[in-house]
Order: sequence, then C-alpha cells, then structure tokens
Amino acid sequence: MKHAILGAGAIGGLMGTRLGSLGEDVTLIVRPGEVADYPKTLSLESPSGTITGPAKVAARVSQIFDVLWVATKTYQLEGALEVVDTTPNMLVPLLNGVDHVAALRARFGQDRVVPATIAVEADRSAAARFVQRSPARLHIAASGEPALKDLVARLQEEGLQCQFIANEATLLWSKLCFLEPLALATTASGKNLGEIRADPGWQAKLDSAVAEAWAVATKAGAQVDAEKLRTIFVGWAPTLRASMAKDLAAGRRLELDGIAGPVVRGGTRYGIPVPTTAGLIATIESLITQCT
Repeated sequence: MKHAILGAGAIGGLMGTRLGSLGEDVTLIVRPGEVADYPKTLSLESPSGTITGPAKVAARVSQIFDVLWVATKTYQLEGALEVVDTTPNMLVPLLNGVDHVAALRARFGQDRVVPATIAVEADRSAAARFVQRSPARLHIAASGEPALKDLVARLQEEGLQCQFIANEATLLWSKLCFLEPLALATTASGKNLGEIRADPGWQAKLDSAVAEAWAVATKAGAQVDAEKLRTIFVGWAPTLRASMAKDLAAGRRLELDGIAGPVVRGGTRYGIPVPTTAGLIATIESLITQCT
C-alpha cells in the first residue's frame, strides 16, 4: 500500500518508521525547505530495539495515496491540510481530541475518514529520528478493518498493540479520558505521574478530572470502563509526563483546547459540572501567560 504521513513529529515518525520497516511505500510530508536534505531512512528507538524504514520525502500530498495518516497537533490541522492537493482513498487521523473527525469528514467525505488513536510516550529527537518510550496501542475504527486488516496483523507481529473498535465514540473518548486528566495534571503541577501519585492533593485532582471526563464521555455515547480508568495510571512509568507538559517547558504552543475543550464543551452541552477540569485549565493558562 502507498502511505503518506502528514505530520513529521513523534507520532507521524513512529508510524512512518514502522510502516516502512514492513516494506510499505511511505512518503513523509515535511516543510518545503527540508525536502532536499531530509534523511530518506527513518529510525525509531523502541523498547524492543531500533527499527528503521525507508521513506520518500515530499512537501505536498500531490498524488493519490491508499492511506493518508494525519499526525499533526490539533491546532496545526487546518494549516497542514493546505498542502493536501488530492483526496486519499482513506484518511486515518491520529490526532488528540474528538472535534477533528467531523471537520475532516466535511472535507473528505464520511466514508473516507477512519478515526484512530494511538497511546504512547514518544519524541522526535532529530530529523527522521524518533524515540518510543513506552508500549504503543493503536486503535482504529472498525470501518477501516476491510482495508487495513492485513496491515494491522503485520504491525501486531512486530509488537505494536492494535485493535479495531466498533463504537467511534468509545474509540475517541477512551483515549481522551486518560490523556486529558494526565495532560492537565502534569502540566498544571509541573510534576510527573509518580510525583502526582505521591501528593494526595494532586492525586485527588487527577482522580476528579478523570471522573469529569468519564461523565462527559458517557453522555457522548462512549462506553468507557470507569473502574479501569481509576486504575489505569498505576501501570504507567512514574516518570511519565504528557506531551503538553513538555511543550510548556519548551515554550511551545499547547494543545489545550484540542485536548481539554471537548470535556468543557461537553460539560456545558450535557449539563455536567467540570470544576476540576476548568480549574486546571485556568492554572495552565496562567502559566502560559507567565512564560510569555
């Protein structure tokens, strides 16, 4: 299959490398000024060893691809789509949040967009060099199973945990109910997950944020296991910090609205109070102001 990767950061690089390592035809979309010198071999340091894969490099999506994987930040999506000149056979967004799905379907069509999520701690260390720091779980809407079943099976053989999910609300909100509280708590506190666990006050805020996200997700039609949510953080490395916390420390723009916005807007829509979420957002906004 021919794949294009829109978004050459940690997630796009991880997917591009893994697809290339399987012999798939991969084209990485980068900024125009990077095309000439960008390495044509991608490298991923994963918990099980280093993986490499070949990739073509382009500045625009100017041909029809079997799959266009979109791995930008939520706030980058609109600008990134300006370089997409054709309509792919299938578009698989790996963005955080939930709001992007409707926007993509409005442009590319209902059936072409197959929502997906990936849960992993990963970074881009240099051009074409990526680091996967935790196991990765790729969940894809069941509508993509006929076309992607064989590819997913091969990814599973290489150690990537993959699953097709029938309920799209469950697919999207299952990740958000984990990511959003973690992102808000680690960013607002400046602490990693282990430090939050050791601080009763911050642990209580994390638990409350999880409960608020779960309540909104349930009203949105997602089937998310509340008990599993309460215990999901136990198995994660204590050094874990969400990418939002790393972005704040580096002075980069945050995905605050893309990640936390659905919970706040959902709370308003369904009449669910989300005071802890709102308070954490206010703290982060204050930190952003201090940094600027």
